[in-house]
Amino acid sequence: MDTYSWMRQFADSWMLLAMTLFFLGVILWAFRPGSRETHSDTSNIPFRNDTSPNRNSTEGDSDRMKIGGAQ
Repeated sequence: MDTYSWMRQFADSWMLLAMTLFFLGVILWAFRPGSRETHSDTSNIPFRNDTSPNRNSTEGDSDRMKIGGAQ
């Protein structure tokens, strides 16, 4: 048996099985019960350094009045 045929047979049988088991393992690891906190923390990374505006502040109104000249 030449090298190509042996490698083709190996890829079609055992490597396919190994890759399938690896894929299933990754899926099970990602959806394990203890990973909810990790996924939640990771999903909030873009919002960590955001500063929320003060809802009670009227800075926008006072700046607009100063520009218009009326107080």
